[in-house]
Amino acid sequence: MITFITGKKGSGKTKKLIEGANAAVASSKGNVVVIEKGLKLTYDVDHAARLIDIEAYGIKGAEALFGFISGICAGNYDVTDIFVDSTLKIMGPDLQQLIPFAEKVNALAAMANTNITCLISADKADIPDGVRQYITEV
Repeated sequence: MITFITGKKGSGKTKKLIEGANAAVASSKGNVVVIEKGLKLTYDVDHAARLIDIEAYGIKGAEALFGFISGICAGNYDVTDIFVDSTLKIMGPDLQQLIPFAEKVNALAAMANTNITCLISADKADIPDGVRQYITEV
């Protein structure tokens, strides 16, 4: 299953991601992965989660992010949860690219039996219609 947590900057999205990641670590019988842009969550997310600084891998754009997430799922069959912070900073500001990205990631999540949560810094009203079914607002 894929979930987009949306809200404007400062609305509490990252706090919700941290809470979700720590809850997943506590309940998961597999691995929890947190993808971030920079190293700002190091002390907030439980050490049992795998933190990945996406900048270290040169990932930019929706296709590259999808491929990166696919590689995580392919490389480790017991990843139960993936959290992506700063999704639009990784993908780029074009909200229309969320539609094909959401479709591909949702199919991947179902195939890999993985929960994937992405943070989107945008108001729900600005999100394209084809993506709204995946939204949880802060």
